[in-house]
Amino acid sequence: MKEVPKEDRPRERLLTFGPSHLSNQELLAILLGSGTRSENVHQLAETVLCHFEGLKMLKDVTIEELIQIKGIGQAKGVQILAAVEFGKRIQQFKEKEKYTIRSPEDGANYLMEEMSGLKQEHFVSMFLDTKNQIIHRQTIFIGSLNASIVHPREVYREAVKRSAASIICAHNHPSGDPSPSQEDIHVTKRLSESGKMIGIELLDHLIIGDHKFISLKEKGYL
Repeated sequence: MKEVPKEDRPRERLLTFGPSHLSNQELLAILLGSGTRSENVHQLAETVLCHFEGLKMLKDVTIEELIQIKGIGQAKGVQILAAVEFGKRIQQFKEKEKYTIRSPEDGANYLMEEMSGLKQEHFVSMFLDTKNQIIHRQTIFIGSLNASIVHPREVYREAVKRSAASIICAHNHPSGDPSPSQEDIHVTKRLSESGKMIGIELLDHLIIGDHKFISLKEKGYL
């Protein structure tokens, strides 16, 4: 690869333009890593693709077929085989059916078993799509609820990363009593105001007690 200008090398091109801008030959060259004494890595990648008629037959390739090609030993063959299998698994992957939240009860039920018996306070955010389906949930922090700790930045950073349309926050009261404290109310209003500024609505803040809950939305604090 030394004879190829740096800006034309597959790795550099991928970093600059992204993988979708690379040809099949360039992507395969990255997988192979190096060529042989008689062929550089670009030529070796072209040889492999020609042998299998492009990508047509590569999807069902075997290690025996790969190592028949001059320049492809067991190590390079295994790399190609692993990449092909990985691609198949990504294509076949199906997400589990998303949980839809239509009411405060739905949100509480989603978390109740896990959170009602915790000995410390856990602050959790559920990130929803436009259909109110949970696309991700994350524990933001563990410890006593405090406005200086539960910073909107931490909550909404993940919401933006996940392209969430809205969020529902929840935390538990280890005492078992879900009645909101003044700090709970203050944190809720602060999160709500921050969400309005960036266009990601805080739909609710749930407080989980001993198999019971309170919705600050229903209590009029949102």
